[in-house]
Formats: sequence, C-alpha cells, structure tokens
Amino acid sequence: MAEVSGAAGNSVVRTLIPARIDRLPWSRFHTRMVLALGVAWILDGLEITVASSVADTLTKPETLHMSSTAVGLVATVYLAGEVVGALLFGNLSDRLGRRKLFLVTLAIYLIGSGLTALTLGSGAGWVLFLYLTRFIAGMGIGGEYAAVNSAIDELIPARYRGRVDIAVNGTYWAGAVIGTIGTYILLNHMSLSVGWRLGFLIGPVLGVVILFVRRHLPESPRWQIMHGHAEDAEQSIAEIERDVAAAGVTVPPVDESRAMEIKPAEQIGYVALTRVLFREYPSRAILGASLMISQSFLYNAIFFTYTLVLGKFYDVPSSSTPIYLIAFAVGNLIGPLAIGHLFDTLGRRTMISGTYIISGVLLAISAGLFYAGLLNAITQTLCWCVIFFFASAGASSAYLTVSEIFPLEVRAKAIAVFFAIAQCFGALGPVIYGALIGDGSAPVRLFIGYLFAALIMIAGGVIARVLAVDAEGKSLEDVALPLAATRRGAAIEG
Repeated sequence: MAEVSGAAGNSVVRTLIPARIDRLPWSRFHTRMVLALGVAWILDGLEITVASSVADTLTKPETLHMSSTAVGLVATVYLAGEVVGALLFGNLSDRLGRRKLFLVTLAIYLIGSGLTALTLGSGAGWVLFLYLTRFIAGMGIGGEYAAVNSAIDELIPARYRGRVDIAVNGTYWAGAVIGTIGTYILLNHMSLSVGWRLGFLIGPVLGVVILFVRRHLPESPRWQIMHGHAEDAEQSIAEIERDVAAAGVTVPPVDESRAMEIKPAEQIGYVALTRVLFREYPSRAILGASLMISQSFLYNAIFFTYTLVLGKFYDVPSSSTPIYLIAFAVGNLIGPLAIGHLFDTLGRRTMISGTYIISGVLLAISAGLFYAGLLNAITQTLCWCVIFFFASAGASSAYLTVSEIFPLEVRAKAIAVFFAIAQCFGALGPVIYGALIGDGSAPVRLFIGYLFAALIMIAGGVIARVLAVDAEGKSLEDVALPLAATRRGAAIEG
C-alpha cells in the first residue's frame, strides 16, 4: 500500500507516512523497539553508578592507587564526553538518520567502557588511558540520548508517546540498581583488582546483546520522507505494518485527510538551529531550557552527595550506602512507570507542572524535618524516595518535551543542545552541595541548599504551567510542523 507519491530529492512529495505510523495499534514491533532503544538509559544509569561505587576502590594500592581528586575527575571526564557526544552525534543523527547513529553510538560506548577495564597500571600514561576511555564511553551515551529519543518519538504512535518516553527515561534507575548490586557483589566477593574491572564490563555485556537486536530495527520513516528518501520511507513503513499485522493485530485504515505535502529542506546546522529555536519557537526554547536545567540541578545536587549526607549527618558507614541507594533508585524507577500514562490522559501541562511543583514542595518539607533533627538515615531515604517518585517522572518529561516540540529536521540537535545545557548547570550541583555539607557540623547550610533546590523545581513547574505545549495524543507534525512541509496542517502555534 504505497502512500507516497512524487520523486525523491527536492521535488514536492505527498505523504501519509506520519498518519500511518500514528494510527497503528501497539504491537510486538513497538515492544521490541522500545526494549532495544530504551536500554540507553539503563546503560547510563549503570555506568554512573558503577563509577561511583568503585571510586573509593580506585584509591587503594592494590588497584590504581589514585588520589581522591584524580578519581573525582573520572566522573567529570565522563560527563564531558556525554556533552560532546550529544552535540556531535545529535547533528549527525539529523543529517544521516536515526538508525545509523543508534548503532554507531552504542558501538562507541561498548568500545569505551570495555577498554576501561583494560587499564592495567597506575602510571601517568595509564591514568590518561582511563580518562580517555571514560570520555569515549560518555560520548557514546551522550549520542544515544539524541539519536534514541528522536527515533522513539518518531516511531511510537501519538497516543502512546508520552507514557513510553516517560517510562523509558525512567529506566535510568533500573541501570542504577543493576550497577549497585553488580559492583557490591564483585567488590565484596572478588579481589578488588579484578572486581572493579568486571564492574565496567557489566554494561558492555548487556550492550552487545542489544546491538544485535537494534540491527533489525528499521530507519525512522518520518526522517526518511522529510529528507527526500520517499522509496526508502515506503519500504520502512511497509515493513513495520507487516510486522504489526503478522502479530494478528488489526491495522485500521489511514485517514486520507492527514496527508502532507513536503519538500525536503536543506541541512540545518547549529547556527541555523539557534534561529529556529529563538526566532520561531522562543517560548518553547525557554520551556525546554527551564525544565532541563531545574531537573538536572536537583538530581546532581542530591544524587551525587547522598552518601555524604548519610555519612556526615547520620553516621552511615560507606559499606552500607549501597542498600540506601537501591531504595532511592527504586523510588525513582516506580514513579515514571506508575504515573507515566497520566501524561497522555491528564495531559502534559498538568502533569509536568504538577510533578515539578509537588517534588519541590516535598523537598522543602523534608528540608524542614532535616533541620529540625526529626529524620534518621532510614526516614531521610524514605523522604527522598517519595520526592523522587514525582521528580523522576518530571525529569523524564523534560526529555519528552524537548524531543517532541521542535521540527523533525532539528529534533536530535535540539535534544543535544538542551542536554548539554542541563549537564553544564547540573555539574554545579555536586560542587555546591558538597561544600554545603562540609564536615556535617552546620546542617543549616544544607537546609538552605535544599530550600534553594526546591525553589528551582517549583519555578520549573510554574514555567511549565504557563508555557507547556498540550502535545498529548497529537501527531509530532501537529505539535511542530516539519520545516520540509509546504502545506500546513493543524500545527500548534507557539
């Protein structure tokens, strides 16, 4: 059933491909696609958790005998790699396609993380090798964020897009749980010299399996048609429809009124992207930046310093902190899975603003309880679990927002830009809150810091209430008309 007419290249093409994707019922194809692509967040959560868990181990004489400062730089280098990878591969994903990049970025991650385990000595050369491999692994994961988010949004039917994005982004915390349990077992039941290396191989083992699954996924038909590859787009969508029908699912007819006429636009770089964001979509640019910055600051402030809080204020030994992390991570994982569907039913505006404001208010309340001395290690962790039940869904909605409110031709680059901005601001969190915690003798400083983070989250929620785009149930082309479109549809303005 060919729904594309016209030639490839710069000629005008009439297409029903977006409508054909959005009218599909959920099928095993969608499940397989989400599992294959969604692992990106699991790998990131796993990588950061493993690096945090083995940090103290790397200072031991029987491992690399690094200084605390040198070990801390490992995380910084990884985050820098994520930023560079997001910007580099986000641009390439918009130019070359989603499929090429979600295969390449995963392969780069596998190489980087696998080579980390081959750091064989503690000399200056080996330390530089360690930093290089962490940077490469970070580049792969950063590129995954841009390419994978774009592919998921463009392949998921509109009525499921919100809950799927929210759930997939939330699986970061499944990776954190896997990383915590894995490193806890390895570091306590094997020699430290072997255990930390095997810890960095947990992700690559999972990644190799997923790489084979991804090889069988099609390119985004939306990307193909908007870039003039009409015949390839027809083949991709036909393959998807056959896969859906083979599962015994009835495929509904296509609404002919949803046809679009497009003329592939020229390639758009980051300079042109800036014009698109701030000239054509200024309120959406402010919305995306606000949501990404506020959630990143909160997460980096709390997550990267929670062990310091437990140790300095509640005298929890470092050997016991993994147990608290698992509880913290489970709260973060359950939130998106439990309430993600509400982003498609109650709507984006209500849920995004609600999760941000509720988590901010709860953080302020817990700050008061902390300052009053009413919490212990267990109740403090329970407070974090409740706070981040909502904050995790809110953080996931930030990624959903920036991946659906801009035109297809610049989608991956837009995700990359806002991801980079968020990482830069988020990196301030651990530094600021580490200083506020100090030696644990002045809880009032951390109390003020928690109130500050709460206000940032509440501000993000208020901005979302005013500027959020009501994208629930709407085709991506209705949310943001592609730059290639020559005939306007029901695109939302703003």
